[in-house]
Amino acid sequence: MSRRTTADVPGLVAKARSGDARSVARLISLVEDASPLLREVMALLAPLAGGAHVVGITGSPGVGKSTSTNALVGALRRQGKRVGVLAVDPSSPFSGGALLGDRIRMQDHALDPEVYIRSMASRGHLGGLSWAAPQALRVLDAAGCDVILVETVGVGQSEVEIASMADTTLVLLAPGMGDGIQAAKAGILEIGDLYVINKADRDGADTVRRELRGMLALGERPEGSWNQPILKTVAMRDEGVDEVVEAIDAHLAHLRDSGELARRRALRAREEIEAIAVTSLRERWGDVHARTELDVLAEQVVAGTTDPYAAADELLATYAE
Repeated sequence: MSRRTTADVPGLVAKARSGDARSVARLISLVEDASPLLREVMALLAPLAGGAHVVGITGSPGVGKSTSTNALVGALRRQGKRVGVLAVDPSSPFSGGALLGDRIRMQDHALDPEVYIRSMASRGHLGGLSWAAPQALRVLDAAGCDVILVETVGVGQSEVEIASMADTTLVLLAPGMGDGIQAAKAGILEIGDLYVINKADRDGADTVRRELRGMLALGERPEGSWNQPILKTVAMRDEGVDEVVEAIDAHLAHLRDSGELARRRALRAREEIEAIAVTSLRERWGDVHARTELDVLAEQVVAGTTDPYAAADELLATYAE
């Protein structure tokens, strides 16, 4: 962290805006390290962000998220769009870094200056996303990316968090990965704006589609709401990917026309502000090994001399000053 406290933040932001990959990488590293310069970085980026379409890609492990992301990048580049990829990997238990590194399956685009791929470690975060992901998204947005693809770890029920971070959420499924009821139990069918059955050349793809359509039909949708499409792809062979991009574009148009885009982004900003504020409060509580007001209140709750709500009110009053 000490190496980055002397960074020329305005210079880094200017270079990132011009498409300099090293400057983008440096800014995201400041985010991941929780650098003291992060406030300055975010202040400079705030007026520059807001133009990118954030697409979350989620699904159970083994459905082909990385291969599908690679294929989507290719389709978006054929449209002339600058693409950012934020791939959240499991953390190494030894280094804390991203276990899968630079995404072996995405090396097709490694030399393309209009594609920026960044792996981030989840660092044990249960939502399938790194805690630093919202700020990293802002860096890629301000760097001029037209579309940012966010690929999550693939951890089942916890992956619903992607819905709060993306404008459009794409849920991947595949034949042979268990029946549709299991996918519904995992919670990921509740968050999708688009559903893509990958590896559709395998037996059972039509069955998965039929089961999925039946389950979606059970849900009540307000009049005028988005009708989630169910598409089939073979990402390894680049089949059906252009149709997925068309559906992503159609969903963005719907979000803008309905006002849902502004609502989703306001909710995203609210949650980010709340997370920063809660983290700041926790830091003000002090070292976990030191005796703090929180420890005193906890002992009073255990002793029965106060209740948790009263203790929480007293703690908030202490740090609101």
